Amino acid sequence: MDSVVNLTVHGIGPTSRELDPGEDTTWVSVEQFEQVLDAAVGRPDVRITFDDGNASDVEIALPRLLDRGLTAEFFVLAGLLGEPGRLDADGVRELVAAGMRVGSHGWAHRDWRRLDGEQAEEEIADANRLLGELTGRRVSRVAIPFGSYDRRVLGRLRRAAVTRAYTSDGGRARPGSWLQPRNSLRHDIDGTWAPRIIDGTPPLPLRVRRVAARAFKRARG
Repeated sequence: MDSVVNLTVHGIGPTSRELDPGEDTTWVSVEQFEQVLDAAVGRPDVRITFDDGNASDVEIALPRLLDRGLTAEFFVLAGLLGEPGRLDADGVRELVAAGMRVGSHGWAHRDWRRLDGEQAEEEIADANRLLGELTGRRVSRVAIPFGSYDRRVLGRLRRAAVTRAYTSDGGRARPGSWLQPRNSLRHDIDGTWAPRIIDGTPPLPLRVRRVAARAFKRARG
């Protein structure tokens, strides 16, 4: 494969906790989620990821993934495990037992560009270590909260031996790249969204803007 498409899911179905400001824009219905999964069946160039460690990961997403023979990678907030509406330790273990991969979304959903040294240790090293203890496997992949990164953040991740970092930059990705852009599901998608993202070719101006934005993020800081 020359390239892959990474899709990002946040919450699905009825909300069971108070959402952060703006978080509702990334929450989708069960029907919308199923439409995306159906478009991904039989597509090895499509990777499905989940952020935030919502309870819907296990309650809604997992059985529908298994029904379709799909696997996914779940990026969990280690410090928020067990809070209302979120995964708990048993839920994380259930994902792993079902053949899913678990990575880190950090500790407490903070902007990694605005961390001091102690917070950075907690968000990256401590979160990976705790999730590794829960899963019985080394956790070395992360999804960067809010897609907010710069050269200092990327440097911290490399020093922490992170083997892959996912962003929210949009577009396709090279399969083996260390930094992987993703495309987020949003509340207003329809049945044409996933086929368009998976098979469509973005217009040249959009591709140029995406490349420029990624280059800027990697250099700033």
